[in-house]
Amino acid sequence: MLQLIDQSAKLIERTPVEFKRYLYHQIRWDQRLIGIKGARGTGKTTLLLQWLKEQDLMAHQGVYITLDDLYFSSNSLLDTAREFYRQGGQVLAIDEVHKYNNWSSEIKNCYDLLPDLKIIFTGSSIIDITRQEGDLSRRVLMYDLQGMSYREFLGIKKIVDLAPVPLEAMISNSSDFVKALPADIRPAAYFQQYLRSGYYPFALEDEESLHQRLNQLIRTIVEYDMAELPGFDIRNARKMLQLLYVIAQQVPFKPNISSLALKTGIHRNSLPNYLHYLDQAQLIRLIYPAGSSISILQKPEKLFLNNTNLLYTLATNEPEKGNVRETFFQSQLRVNHKVEMPLKGDFFVDDTYTFEVGGKKKSSSQLQGIGKSFVVRDDIDTPLLGIIPLWAFGLLY
Repeated sequence: MLQLIDQSAKLIERTPVEFKRYLYHQIRWDQRLIGIKGARGTGKTTLLLQWLKEQDLMAHQGVYITLDDLYFSSNSLLDTAREFYRQGGQVLAIDEVHKYNNWSSEIKNCYDLLPDLKIIFTGSSIIDITRQEGDLSRRVLMYDLQGMSYREFLGIKKIVDLAPVPLEAMISNSSDFVKALPADIRPAAYFQQYLRSGYYPFALEDEESLHQRLNQLIRTIVEYDMAELPGFDIRNARKMLQLLYVIAQQVPFKPNISSLALKTGIHRNSLPNYLHYLDQAQLIRLIYPAGSSISILQKPEKLFLNNTNLLYTLATNEPEKGNVRETFFQSQLRVNHKVEMPLKGDFFVDDTYTFEVGGKKKSSSQLQGIGKSFVVRDDIDTPLLGIIPLWAFGLLY
């Protein structure tokens, strides 16, 4: 236990707190059991350590542990929590819970048996607490952490510190939020850099090696994280990587299950599950027809890579501009909004708004007769005759 406390204290001390992810300000930290899930590389660990650092607790009162530590190969989480509590522990921050068997049951026991102990845990985006043994869903307040928005990228690069802009405010009077920007700031000037390397916080450490590190991250997700999924055969990891590569060369597209099965060697009956796993891991994004009920077995209407950084990493050639535009748009909207495919237009949001996304030749002609519809273009810096600049949707969260 002393070793864990010492490791925790050193990590907390080294953690910078100048910049915090958007979710930090949304979490109800006063709750006794909090769960945070998200893809690798999005900053879950840093978020935990930042909150611990700002509590100004003594080292033995607030401790960070990670369940992929060798310590837990011969020590149980429950026994560790009991010992921590006995020594005066108040807050236990637990990282990488999906790497520990029966994590859900043991956290439930910690919550029930140690009534004054506050527990915050993080895990992979693929975990589903409602399907875990010892269901925590009635006890825990769960949050999802996505990659950085364009707004956060501008903030962490110390270009400009902006507040999030609600979607309703953006579309009702799109010129107002632009007028509120500092006069000497041109947000669109940094947009291309974000598209290539701004989604993952770790890119700031070494942008030159980002795509190499992203390739390694993808392999880790497929070969290790997905091994924790019930029913996933790790021997199929190679096929999963091949599927992701095939997808990267074609997105966005309406998936042809038979064609994908032929190209990857995955049985067509298994492909919907594989696509679902990749979506849960935040490597791809499945978009379904508006008004349809979503199930694993339903074929998506359109398929994207999760974000533009993955697109630039996996594409063999320079990604097509239309692909980049739509990938960015859906990656920013889906964090707080429902995104579907309409009969006309590119995206249908919150059962209300239709968006057409394009370049300088894009007009509203394709949206004739559709109420609450908007054109989004990437070649303008400020709103123009009701057309909204693409970069502006990066300010949503």
